[in-house]
Amino acid sequence: MIDCKFFYDTLVSHAVDFFTGVPDSLLKNFCAYVTDHVPPENHIIAANEGGGVALACGHYLATGSIGLVYMQNSGQGNAVNPLVSLADADVYSIPVLLLIGWRGEPGKKDEPQHVKQGKITLSLLDTLNIPYKILPDTNKETSQCVKEIFSIMTQNSTPAALVAKKGIFANYQLQHDQDLSEGLVREEAIKMVIDRLGPSDIVVSTTGKISREVYEYRNLAGDKGKDFLTVGSMGHCSQIALGISLAKPQRQVFCLDGDGAAIMHMGSLAISGAQKAKNYKHIIFNNGAHDSVGGQPTAGFSISMTDIAKACGYRMAEQAVTKDEVNDGIKLLKSMEGPALLEIRVRKGARVNLGRPTTFPKCNKISFMEFLAD
Repeated sequence: MIDCKFFYDTLVSHAVDFFTGVPDSLLKNFCAYVTDHVPPENHIIAANEGGGVALACGHYLATGSIGLVYMQNSGQGNAVNPLVSLADADVYSIPVLLLIGWRGEPGKKDEPQHVKQGKITLSLLDTLNIPYKILPDTNKETSQCVKEIFSIMTQNSTPAALVAKKGIFANYQLQHDQDLSEGLVREEAIKMVIDRLGPSDIVVSTTGKISREVYEYRNLAGDKGKDFLTVGSMGHCSQIALGISLAKPQRQVFCLDGDGAAIMHMGSLAISGAQKAKNYKHIIFNNGAHDSVGGQPTAGFSISMTDIAKACGYRMAEQAVTKDEVNDGIKLLKSMEGPALLEIRVRKGARVNLGRPTTFPKCNKISFMEFLAD
């Protein structure tokens, strides 16, 4: 395995002084080390991977120094636009170093949403003409690997990538952590919401632990199949829910979202607000962290989700922290015409034994569509 400090020092030795991106579970140890050791102005956790590429390009234009952009391979899609229309050799020719966590690597067991992306991770880099190297599993070999990739980048003045397999980085525990100690545990807040829904109400839950907690609670109650579990496509849950709400105006649709996902594609709030769907109810569980991939902070506690929603045209936008506030907020959300938003501030973390959906996504789709047709 690669020692996080060694990898960081190796990058610094090549004049890398700017780090950005979206955290990934395969990279969480290295991301935690960066969070603890890089000044905040030189480490920006981006809204999405494309934004990270643009940040690194801006840093290069201002300083001439190459920035590192970390991401899960699912984030390659978000990054394609600025990679090919900004940093590419045919446009501005800006060197950017990508560090990509290889979820769904062929031959290794992973969740269904990562299988396709794992298959095309390397071929997509080939299509984009982005040279890459797969990180080796020793410090010595890694040093040579990084040296070679920097030689390619500086010679061609174009983006290049390092691809990290599962388990490649040695363990490192985040030291500078934050939490909202007075908030509810997210799983408890999710149960409070579900317990107050009507039998025909529709739930669309976002990727990560929120969908896992929804699935476990519904499964425990013998009531699974009524929710759409957005296991992939981070940040798009709200628009899936909006599409359903516009097609099913007679039924209430509840989008159970996360702060990191909502921020990733925040423009969706404007679309949801502008559509004025009376049955659209948006709940954001905000713990100020990318909880599913290592607990790295988001901007969730630095901004006002409710003010943003109101500015985007939501008819109602309220925040809840305590149990009583959550109860009152859910009642108000159900009684109000949408688009309406309830931000529930919750604590970081989840049960160690939290399970994952045991049904395949296609099975979830079929049972969910049957529920919608009733």
